[in-house]
Amino acid sequence: MPTAARLVAAVLLGIMGLIISDMIKTVMPEYTQFGYFSYVNIILGALCGWYVVGSRVGQGMVTAFSNGLTGMGALVFWGLFAQAANEMLRLAYMRRYDGPFEALVSIFQIMADFGQNLLHVPIIGAMLAGGIAVGIAAEWVSTRWT
Repeated sequence: MPTAARLVAAVLLGIMGLIISDMIKTVMPEYTQFGYFSYVNIILGALCGWYVVGSRVGQGMVTAFSNGLTGMGALVFWGLFAQAANEMLRLAYMRRYDGPFEALVSIFQIMADFGQNLLHVPIIGAMLAGGIAVGIAAEWVSTRWT
């Protein structure tokens, strides 16, 4: 059921996806080709906001902290998975794998490699603060417009 809280959570987590994407671009090597990186993360952020954060509102402000952090965690996981799967497909087209199982296993290895780029204090701080802010904003809208 569409609600204002789901819409707010989707929009704000989508914006956080864009902000975090731009922060990640600054720590990556200069030769990195990003393509649709930011767009994919915006869409994933909106989906995580709608389904993860927006579906759990209405339980109080204390729970809003964990809801926002859960939504941000889901965004990080699905963002890493999507970007790693894209990289695996790029490498598979270049015939870097001996079989399909090796290609599928490499997604998780690539996720771990890409995840190391997130281990910077400003990025972690932005993810924590943004997740909490999204959770609180969605909860506020839920209590205000219900």
